[in-house]
Amino acid sequence: MHHRIDATVRDVQVVIRDGRPEEAAELEALQRRASLVWDDQRDALLEHPDAISVPASLFDVGDVRVATDPDGRTVGFSVVLPSADDAAPELDGLFVEPALQGGRGIGRALVDDAAQVATGRGRSALWVIANPNALAFYEKVGFVVTGEVATRFGPGLRMRLDLVRSHAQRQAR
Repeated sequence: MHHRIDATVRDVQVVIRDGRPEEAAELEALQRRASLVWDDQRDALLEHPDAISVPASLFDVGDVRVATDPDGRTVGFSVVLPSADDAAPELDGLFVEPALQGGRGIGRALVDDAAQVATGRGRSALWVIANPNALAFYEKVGFVVTGEVATRFGPGLRMRLDLVRSHAQRQAR
């Protein structure tokens, strides 16, 4: 499994740790709350509740990472999937409690953690299929758009984070 990371981001202390299978329902509820903030996708998500899922199998290999506050409350989580062809993994999910979104650094801390996980697996890049509503966030944390892809709910943006360059930039801070 992975290590625990303690971080203070913009006056919000978070601990990022491996998720546990018994947290799946709580994480799905958080994903639902975070996803429903986007007006343009709300109806589609409500019509297809099965689209929000954190399968138990993802917990077995440490692919689910959970951010908690100092009181142990879950404030966000990420899911990093290994690639089928042993290339760069995919950040398959990144969700932060809606009341804590917007500049507190929790999402950035989860991306940094995902980058560390990928780097620890010997990977030099991390991919994400981004909701266009999250484009500014992903660009801010270093992802670059490489194309557009079809998703179940419309077009998504395929984005790549160069982990070698990203690591060098984090070291320079």
